[in-house]
Parts: sequence; C-alpha cells; structure tokens
Amino acid sequence: MLRVDFIGASISKQLKQNAILAIILAIIGIALYIAWSFRKISHPIASWQYGIGAIIALAHDIIITLGIFVLLGKFFNVEIEASFVAALLTILGYSVNDTIVVYDRIRENLIKSDRKEGFESIVNKSIIETIARSINTSLTVVIVLVTIVLFGGESIKYFSLAILIGVLVGTYSSIFVASALMVSNYNIEYKRK
Repeated sequence: MLRVDFIGASISKQLKQNAILAIILAIIGIALYIAWSFRKISHPIASWQYGIGAIIALAHDIIITLGIFVLLGKFFNVEIEASFVAALLTILGYSVNDTIVVYDRIRENLIKSDRKEGFESIVNKSIIETIARSINTSLTVVIVLVTIVLFGGESIKYFSLAILIGVLVGTYSSIFVASALMVSNYNIEYKRK
C-alpha cells in the first residue's frame, strides 16, 4: 500500500468551507478581471456585463460538473476528494480562457464595425470566427483527458474525469451561454430605450 487517506468529519467540514471560499474568490477575481479588461468597450453594453456573463457561464460549468459527480456518487459510490476542488478551479481557469477568446473577438469586431452592424450580428460573426479554434483546442485536451481517465490509474481517474466534464461543458458555455447572455442583456436594455 503506497498511500492511505482518512478525512474526519471536522476536516471534511473545513475542506468544504475552504473549497467554497476558494471557488467564490476565484469567480469574483475573474469577474473583476474581465470587467477591467473590457472597460474601454462600453457600447452597446457595459463592461461589467461581460463579467456577469462569464460568471453565469462559469457557474453553469461548475454546477453541471458537480451534478454529474453527485449522480456518480449516488449510483457508483464515487467520493469527492480534495483533488476534486483542484479540478473545479482548473475548470474555472480553462473555461474563462475560452470565454475571453470569444469576448475578445467580439471586442475587436465592435471596434471594427463603427456601430454600423447590429450587436447580435457582431456577436454571431465573432462566434463563427472563434468556434473552430475553441472546438479544436478543446478536442486536443479531451483526447488527452480521455486517455488519462482510461489508462492513468485510480489515483487520478476522477480528477481527470472532472476536468474532462468541465472542459466539454466549458467549451459549450463559452460559445453558447456567455455570448447569448450578452445578447439577451443588450436586447433587454435596447427594449427599455
């Protein structure tokens, strides 16, 4: 036997609190960074709305990953360990990177458009321009993660599986959730005016 871990109830409670705090702090930091990065683009939506869209997309990624692991725990007795928290934080970083690529293309196309095109058209054009890159990048990561899940051994199997789920869901949310939320916010504000 190479390693044995025991986690008592008090350590488990502290680990849970620290994990939640770490994820919340990471999400707040990411939102602030995005709002700051896009501060020069205030038309047609405010820069803080980019951050809100990214947060909702990140929450989507974490909730789906957690939900799948709850089901795995219920039906296959998979236990969540400390490495799972590291996997969730890795998912946040990967997903926000993909979201920023899409947002950055939207920003570039907004600057180029000189307000001639509609916002929905610009977002659609930006997604089309970045979708192949996002899918190809994610596909290479997915191939590696699948091999680690299948052949990597028991110690990193569920860590890798969590990241695999997060990468798949994160790619989807970066393209279809975060950008769609920005367009929805724009439509809500536009209808108010």
